[in-house]
Amino acid sequence: MSKLRNSGSAIKSGFAATRLRFGVIGSGAVGPILAKALAGAGHELVGITATGDDARERVQALLPGVKTLDAETLVRQSALVIFAVPGGEMPQLVRGLTKLNAWQQGQLLLHTAPELGHSVFNPALVCGVIGLALHPAMVFTGTSLDIARLKESRIVVTASAPVLPIAQALALEMGAEPVIIADADRPKYAEIMDAARHMSAAVVQQTVANLAKLGVNEPALLAGSTIVSSIAEALCVTAPENLDDLLDR
Repeated sequence: MSKLRNSGSAIKSGFAATRLRFGVIGSGAVGPILAKALAGAGHELVGITATGDDARERVQALLPGVKTLDAETLVRQSALVIFAVPGGEMPQLVRGLTKLNAWQQGQLLLHTAPELGHSVFNPALVCGVIGLALHPAMVFTGTSLDIARLKESRIVVTASAPVLPIAQALALEMGAEPVIIADADRPKYAEIMDAARHMSAAVVQQTVANLAKLGVNEPALLAGSTIVSSIAEALCVTAPENLDDLLDR
């Protein structure tokens, strides 16, 4: 098993005694999954925002009985607020809630946008909040399949030095491994990961399409066996110390 998980046990155990009331702003593919992961770790889910029938159906499928609240009400009732919204919406959202004086002293604010660090919360710091940035490095489907995938993934964490252990502990509580990236490096990190996602998707789509043209039955299964094993081998070659992790999966 992962050395990171073993080394993080002390961080997690120190945080475990703290059970937080938390809420989630954003009910796309990411928000309900992280809510389910933290609720499963013993934290109390106050509610989640949900706009539209599809969002409400997804929330109820993953989090039966959870309350749907507006953002201001949710913030006022939560010790930890998770912002699972696109990065482009974050600055305006933070400014708006700051103008409403919705924050609480010592409140934890966490967002999941890969391109932003904790500094997006700077306008709210005068209210005594603590800003964190956590990005799960995986592609979400918005279904319960993501819970298992989250436990096999890494979460990129960014926070100021005094509160970095809190960000790491939350990643561990979600079932994933924390990886630290500096605030200033988040845009480049997002660019790298976005390129990897698009290139991977393009390779899969082209391979499946070409096999289909040959008349291959179930071309996705044939392509998958080669592509998945090729990626695993490439990762083993570039990072052989992670071989045990890959085999565990």
